[in-house]
Amino acid sequence: MGKGGKEGKKMGSKIKAEWHRLRRVAVHTPGMEMYLGLLDPYASLYERAFSLSSALREHELLSHTLKHEFKVEVLPLKDTIISMADKKPELREILVNLANENVSFRGNQQEIKLAREEMDKNKEYLDSEHYFNTTLFNPCIELESGKGTRMIQLHVTEREPLSNLYFMRDQQAVTDRGMVLSRMAKPQRRREPQVTRLLWGMLKEPIVHEIKDPGTFEGGDFIPLKEFALIGMGDRTNREGVEQMLAHGLGYDEVGVVHQPDHPLLPGDDRDLMMDMHLDTYFNIAAQGVAVGCETLLKNAMVEIYHRKSEGAYEKSPEHMNLHDYMVSKDFNIIDITTLEQMAYASNFLCIKSGTILAVEVDRIVKDLLNKLTSKALKEPERYGKILNHAKREYQKLRDQGQFFPHKKEIYQHDIDAYPLVMVNLTGGYGGAHCMTCALKRT
Repeated sequence: MGKGGKEGKKMGSKIKAEWHRLRRVAVHTPGMEMYLGLLDPYASLYERAFSLSSALREHELLSHTLKHEFKVEVLPLKDTIISMADKKPELREILVNLANENVSFRGNQQEIKLAREEMDKNKEYLDSEHYFNTTLFNPCIELESGKGTRMIQLHVTEREPLSNLYFMRDQQAVTDRGMVLSRMAKPQRRREPQVTRLLWGMLKEPIVHEIKDPGTFEGGDFIPLKEFALIGMGDRTNREGVEQMLAHGLGYDEVGVVHQPDHPLLPGDDRDLMMDMHLDTYFNIAAQGVAVGCETLLKNAMVEIYHRKSEGAYEKSPEHMNLHDYMVSKDFNIIDITTLEQMAYASNFLCIKSGTILAVEVDRIVKDLLNKLTSKALKEPERYGKILNHAKREYQKLRDQGQFFPHKKEIYQHDIDAYPLVMVNLTGGYGGAHCMTCALKRT
């Protein structure tokens, strides 16, 4: 069949370079699952507590800016799934089945049998949003009957609700070969690709590979750079995940595998892996030939270099260098950010096109970050004392110079148009605009 036939239509999304014009993204506006996450921010992988209602307004502004300022097509995960399920019975059935897989019962076997039967009978009355929420909350229903009419002790427990689902970057990555479905490293996030897979299936978006156990891979660890690509390897993406990406997910001529770096101000035996959990938390691309990153971390991040020999076959080069030198060797200029700015998600911006970025307004976040870091240092002075003092000095210097990212002279010198958004609350979940968007199409 020719290229214009059905075969061509099945090719799906592909992205070659991070600086190509962004055309289409998927996002998820958080709901009650964020409320559940805020009941215990630490266990939910959040950085700190924040206002749910304010976070929702910030997310609305993010979507509005993408749609109306930059004319990007924005696909809202929940609304798209519910709308398509309501229009097509076969898609609704897939949603219902997924939801039912995420419900469990405990208690009297007769009561459980009746509850299951009742749940099945009620399908025609329950709306699609009910089933979407069921998938998010993964409820366990405990039933215990007592004497008398309807004397039932009912306990409903939400198990690992998907409170991080709004970080839509991580459940998948779109490469030069197509969509790769992630396998998340943390149990709190392990079920998230179930939900995004549902969306891709409804949109008929082909998945070229799904990362399998024991591999882990998360989309925040992937950055495409036209002729080559970077994959971060560390706490979230492991060696097995990298090997699967090389074998099935990538077609770039060269791939740099970047080891998650240690910060020299943190004790060597007591790393804080959340500080730079993904590659995009300390490195990103603002334009063709212009990168942004914390040089302290870039110079501590070692790169393994792989060259493609044939489809799915890469050979490791004996050459080793750090990420800073590797990018310089590729003729990239690097805009340096401080440790404090890196911790405040300066590098977690979204590149709209070469030279245009949607960034976090860092100076609105740093005080909350310093307060959180101070609390950590009070509890663990040996671990966080040095980096706290360093961050305080950086804060004073940045404030005196008026140079908080993205309002830095280097941004203007490289002709970068930065659109800063206030994300004081959304970033409390541990991420910025890059983490919150799944790029589906760049041209």
